[in-house]
Amino acid sequence: MTLGAKESSQNAWSGILFGLGFVAFFDEAVFHQLLHWHHFYDKSTTDAGLVSDGLFHSFSWFATIGGLFLFADLRRKKALLTQRWIGGILTGAGAFQLYDGTVQHKLMGLHQIRYNVEILPYDLVWNISAALMLAAGIILLAKTRTRKDPA
Repeated sequence: MTLGAKESSQNAWSGILFGLGFVAFFDEAVFHQLLHWHHFYDKSTTDAGLVSDGLFHSFSWFATIGGLFLFADLRRKKALLTQRWIGGILTGAGAFQLYDGTVQHKLMGLHQIRYNVEILPYDLVWNISAALMLAAGIILLAKTRTRKDPA
């Protein structure tokens, strides 16, 4: 079966949305709720931080569910390209995490990963792991750009 550009693009976007949503959900559940390291917005009251976490959580779920709807459609059409989809996941996850670590943490100062600790090791792990995910995802997406057969 030969797949067109639309299916190839849908594989990538499904993965990107799922990866972005999953990493955002993981960030919110682990670092915001379980560890209490920060809120999405830490420049106001705890109540404002909790509301911002709720909005962030909603965003992550919408992205995750949107990606899964596209995934289900690909499966239904027998057009899933597993490697391309995984490349999308890594791209979405890495892009979100790198954006969060550079723009939200440093440029906008909405929150830090953690407070009252030496932040440099946390920033390095956060941003280097994000860059590695993003690079791996982009490489995998580029490698699968011309793939014609469904996985």
